[in-house]
Amino acid sequence: MNKQATSTRERIVDTADRLFYENGYGHTSFADIAAAVELSRGNFYYHFKTKDEILAAVIELRQQKTQAMLDAWAAQTPQAAARIGRFIDMMAMNAPSIRRSGCPVGTLCTELAKLEHPALPQANTLFTLFRDWLRAQFEQLGAKAAADADRLAMHLLARSQGIATLANAFDDGAFIQHEVSQLHQWLHAVSR
Repeated sequence: MNKQATSTRERIVDTADRLFYENGYGHTSFADIAAAVELSRGNFYYHFKTKDEILAAVIELRQQKTQAMLDAWAAQTPQAAARIGRFIDMMAMNAPSIRRSGCPVGTLCTELAKLEHPALPQANTLFTLFRDWLRAQFEQLGAKAAADADRLAMHLLARSQGIATLANAFDDGAFIQHEVSQLHQWLHAVSR
């Protein structure tokens, strides 16, 4: 594939990722994506034949971005508690998007589950990336946290999803800030 085709394909996937997040997979059509990328249907079909092909590319893009983010946190932050804190702070940093559209991972997985879509297992790998990474961080905190590392990782994931869902439902940024503060206090207690 030439450089122009790669660039167009990347624009399609980036745009589809945004539209799937903002509008939902089921409410985003080929025509919506093509219009946003400003491509004719013929040029669009050169890159993707089905919406499911685009979905697979979006999930792959999200996996790559998530892994890169987790790798960067690990490289930039020497202590496990501070790395977990980065995960917690992600909610505050993304508060405007969360208030508008919820969590990009949670909303996609929920929608695909309702549709009984065959791509659900691939989408769930995004949660698995976070779960595995968080478990590894809790294991590094010491004996007390290490013994319950997976349970703590799942607790934090569950709390983050609940926060995102309620902040979206009530369009409440102050709620996100309050809950992030509460999670930092919880992390401090778990880290002792």
